[in-house]
Amino acid sequence: MKHPTVARVNGLAEFRYIDLVERKIEHVKQRASLRDIAAETGVSIATVSRVLNDHVSVAPRTRDLVLQAVERRRETPARLRTVYVRCPYVLTDYFGLIVSSIAETLKLHGLRLLLDAGESGQHSDALKALPHEAGVDAAILILPPEEGDELVALSESGFPFVVVDPRTPPPPDIAAISAAHSSGARAVAGHLIGLGHRDIAVIAGPEEWLAGDARLAGHRAALAKAGVLLTPDRLRHVEPTAAHGKRAAAELLDLEPRPTAIVCFNDKVAVGALQAARERGLRVPEDLSVAGFDDIDLAEATSPGLTTVRQPLQEMGRIAVTQLMRVLDGHQPEALHIELATTLVVRDSTAAV
Repeated sequence: MKHPTVARVNGLAEFRYIDLVERKIEHVKQRASLRDIAAETGVSIATVSRVLNDHVSVAPRTRDLVLQAVERRRETPARLRTVYVRCPYVLTDYFGLIVSSIAETLKLHGLRLLLDAGESGQHSDALKALPHEAGVDAAILILPPEEGDELVALSESGFPFVVVDPRTPPPPDIAAISAAHSSGARAVAGHLIGLGHRDIAVIAGPEEWLAGDARLAGHRAALAKAGVLLTPDRLRHVEPTAAHGKRAAAELLDLEPRPTAIVCFNDKVAVGALQAARERGLRVPEDLSVAGFDDIDLAEATSPGLTTVRQPLQEMGRIAVTQLMRVLDGHQPEALHIELATTLVVRDSTAAV
């Protein structure tokens, strides 16, 4: 039971936070309104502000021009700008965290969300239709399955969009946000090497995925630094699911000699590896070390808890909206390709050989 004083303090803090958010939203809306009026009349935002605050240092003709624009907007309420968010996958904890963060940040900026999610969207021509979609002002595309030339065509149409977690290397002039996959993979493989492991197997992601290629390159780099070569019999490429991870791990664990550690493309694949080990009577981490990637909720719920690499999924969503706002305002994003740092999270699924 909460102490009454604590409850009042928490309530006050919550009230102040909500009030701060609401004031920020109102400020964003006001700035957007000033910007729109300035664009319509051809004067600066500062001049529009002076007119609305009844400053005397404004020419009569300019004042009339601004006031007429304001009156037109009162007669015709401004339409909320709409952002189409496409995530052609099931909204699991991985994609769900990114989408939730995008939704919250769009709301903070006074933008409306139009969500298109689910695996059926992988086979649609959504990108080709976007520039002609009535009422849609911009888009955020999460792990788009389309080839790079389709993204280039969308960019050349002038339609504003940002890519989150690109599947293939993004074209140079398209804004994209992802995690630092290679350095994260180097960190987790280096952790296993530091524990004395040299016979390390890798269950990698699908071939020709940007994240899969980068993580595999990171694993290879860490092993090479320790003088270890990743041989073909110690490598499997799979779809990133627990079922595929279990099958791949079963193949690896039936080899002679058996690997002492398995590093996996993501946490779901690692859960499959834990299942395969358990079915063979192997103890983790005493007989086998297992590591994942992503640090979704599942990683902490396994037994033992999973050593993994944390991706800043919510931050990816927030930065995607920030970059999109710059594009919508007619500015070039500050950085076209952003890689956010990852963090090694050590739990009980890894130990010394």
